[in-house]
Amino acid sequence: MDVDRIAAGLPCGSEGFLLMFARWKKLERDIYNERKGRFDITKIPDVYDSSKYDLVHNTHLKLDGLGELYTVAKALADGVIPNEYGINPVHKLKIGSKIARKLLGKILIDLRNTREEAINIAELKNAQDSAPAHKLTKLTDDDTKSAKSRIKLDGSRRSSSNSEKSLDAEEDDDKETRYRLDPKYANVRTPERHVRTRLYFTSESHIHSLINVLRYCNLDESLQGEGLVSNGALHKVFETKELDYLTHIVLRMYENTGVALDDSRRFRIELLFSCGAAVNPLDASPRQQDHTLPVFPPVSLQEDSSYLTFHKLESMIQPFAMPAEDFPPATTPQGFAGLFPKSGGVLERLANLWPFNKHLNQKV
Repeated sequence: MDVDRIAAGLPCGSEGFLLMFARWKKLERDIYNERKGRFDITKIPDVYDSSKYDLVHNTHLKLDGLGELYTVAKALADGVIPNEYGINPVHKLKIGSKIARKLLGKILIDLRNTREEAINIAELKNAQDSAPAHKLTKLTDDDTKSAKSRIKLDGSRRSSSNSEKSLDAEEDDDKETRYRLDPKYANVRTPERHVRTRLYFTSESHIHSLINVLRYCNLDESLQGEGLVSNGALHKVFETKELDYLTHIVLRMYENTGVALDDSRRFRIELLFSCGAAVNPLDASPRQQDHTLPVFPPVSLQEDSSYLTFHKLESMIQPFAMPAEDFPPATTPQGFAGLFPKSGGVLERLANLWPFNKHLNQKV
């Protein structure tokens, strides 16, 4: 934020008065067709975004009528934007599945990979615990090779240890960087464990589509039973008209090590949703000081007593997701080849790292 520009009475950022005028002039020209005498309602979201931007960043200019314009534009946008993705639940599910098909497929692939990695590590850990001490080394090596043939570790990295540097390039490739959660901010019982985190940055259209599939997937004829989202959460999402900046959907996978590996309750999913910075700038205070809006914290889309297994999530989403075989084969990005080890030593180190027998409910 350029304090000097604001103090001089200029628009915030790099925008000048001519560019600001051109921005609004184009919206005025696009939203109404004088020849046809007709309004274009698809431009309402643009008017809403522009008015909200100026209320957040350019209130010092005291633009006449801006607050009233924002109020009207928001009322119209709350009706136009959600209905761009379907006018009823069935339409929303059909449109959402077409838009978010690839994203849904990628999410399922990553969840499956994480689950398979956890299962392989648990099997290796159990084998280590049950093996005689004098045979432990050989057993670990054999199991590592066997596990490597079943799964390609996703996200393996080099070791952060700088105390010993090997001259052998093969040994260097076998090292990984062990990233950990900061215990001060980790909201999990075992912050010292290796927690996989994957972030997907996408557009507003994909966010609308993804949340529509999650809340209406049980309406498909091929699926029956209770949906993924509780009735209370359905109402909250329905009342949420605006998905602003930093809107996010969180899928957390937990592993219950107290049940068998083949038990469907071994892995459960927690769904959370936040509408981001969907705050009315007329109500936000003090806007003139930091030019920011608060972000709503994520809320659960499930009942407190519910237990959503990964198996159920997978079965409910699979019909709308791109199949794994349709994705292109994974490739190592150029310049990052050294981050992906060639041997299976990473699996052994992860098995030694994860304290399976200490906690029953652990976050994967």
